[in-house]
Amino acid sequence: MDLHQLRYFLTLARTGSFVRAAEEENVAQPSLSQQIKKLETSLGVPLFDRLGRCVRLTHYGEALVPRAEDILRTVGETKKEMASLQCPDSGKLAVGVIPTILPYAMARPMAAFRDAAPQVQLDIQEGTTEQLLNRLRLGKLDIAILALPIKQPEIVCAELFREPLLVAVPETHPLAGRPSLAVPQLLSERMLLLREGHCLRDDVLTVCNRANVQFQQVFESDHLASIFSLVANGFGISIVPALAAAEARGCALIPLAPAGVRKIGYAQVRGHHALPVQKRFIAFLKSTAWLPASL
Repeated sequence: MDLHQLRYFLTLARTGSFVRAAEEENVAQPSLSQQIKKLETSLGVPLFDRLGRCVRLTHYGEALVPRAEDILRTVGETKKEMASLQCPDSGKLAVGVIPTILPYAMARPMAAFRDAAPQVQLDIQEGTTEQLLNRLRLGKLDIAILALPIKQPEIVCAELFREPLLVAVPETHPLAGRPSLAVPQLLSERMLLLREGHCLRDDVLTVCNRANVQFQQVFESDHLASIFSLVANGFGISIVPALAAAEARGCALIPLAPAGVRKIGYAQVRGHHALPVQKRFIAFLKSTAWLPASL
């Protein structure tokens, strides 16, 4: 059973004439008749009663009409979908972002991409690094934006930008007026951190370990907003990403010396065939000015 046989069958069923069906399909009448006969042979049933110059559907033919229509409709829709996937301006794109990046750095660029490509169905998912990597492996995400490095052989990454890390202290804290702070100067302070599983926590601990300073954290949270609130009210200090500075109300933010940074980039599964819309999104990420001029 071939698709063109089903198309000839439906045209013949509608016109009731081999002559008119052949004219509509722009094929010779003997060729059309031969294809209809092959279709009947492959199905093992007669589809038409031949009545002189006219034909009429048998009960088998009547049963085949909706099936044939469904098959050709599905094929047509599939071809359209495959064609749309080749277009960088349409399709589906699932993007995962870590919580310390999404509200501070990604919301505005995502809106700009949506406005530039309104036909793209953009699915934004927030999660920890481990959660996003699992979704990448399972094919639930096309791309993830997170902190680097990612040392997993099945994941490939590229850096987008480097974000300064700042010390957050209460505005009334004795250290608040300093132009910069070294990690050892914070040794007597109470440290507030994100919970285990957040890559920012690992970045902060890496900075502290390089300075041979071990803190005893007094509070852990899943949200930077909670940490900023507690810092502002004198419960301790923290080391936070510069892009979140706008949310640090009631806090003084002081650069680290030597400068502490975290690397932000995107990750994909190695060998994954990227659709044009995904390539366009990656180009968009690379062209975005992530850090304010003041940073």
